[in-house]
Amino acid sequence: MPHLSHTRDLESFATALADELPGTWTSQYHRHEQYRDQFPLAEEVWDMNLVAGAIAETVLEHDAVLTRDDGARLYVIGRPRTEDEYLVAAMAPPGLDPEAFRGVREPDGIAVPDDPFRAADDITADLLPRYDKAIAQVQHNAAHPTPPAPAPAAAPERVVMTWFGDGLLAAKPESQAAATALHDNGFAWDPAEQAFVLPGDDTAVQALHVRSAGAQLAAHGIGVVLRHPPTRPALDTAAVPAAQQRNRPSKAHR
Repeated sequence: MPHLSHTRDLESFATALADELPGTWTSQYHRHEQYRDQFPLAEEVWDMNLVAGAIAETVLEHDAVLTRDDGARLYVIGRPRTEDEYLVAAMAPPGLDPEAFRGVREPDGIAVPDDPFRAADDITADLLPRYDKAIAQVQHNAAHPTPPAPAPAAAPERVVMTWFGDGLLAAKPESQAAATALHDNGFAWDPAEQAFVLPGDDTAVQALHVRSAGAQLAAHGIGVVLRHPPTRPALDTAAVPAAQQRNRPSKAHR
């Protein structure tokens, strides 16, 4: 990984640049003894383009931070592989919830000439307006957080009761509360049907059990749906498949 050149006086440039920017700015210069020392500040750089790439690809060895009296900060480093340019980037406002930055475009940094007067003009005309706009958006988001989306409502529980031709009533519960209500009202578990069943030998008793089970289920917020099974033709009256009809010999050939 390449090292940033030491031939430029970053500290003096940053100090002069702070004096030329509109408003009141102070400059703080940092020299890094080790490579990892550059990241605590670099991680706050609000850039996904030119400056972020330089930080990721270069051992910086030093940087400077300019701070405005309202707390806005600019990050300054030499531009790698050049001797006459610097990179200046905005720094994100600290202490805000990450959600405040959602939907806010990063005010990507810019390259400026090795001349604090011209550099200040470029920053004032290009970077600062975008930076101030982004800060205003983030502060607005922080002051008016978007409420979390409501969780989707769960489908209401229900018990489907199906009548069969012999008067048998089968019910399939979705919860233990529903199963208990069915069992308490005369339904018995049938492993073969994988359902609770209620015989129909005495329809009056059966109706009483169904009404009582429905009331107990409703007390738990559980609905009841009554269904009849799909109509099927009896085996001895089923229509002969067309293919079989075609294969039978006609009377003319008997």
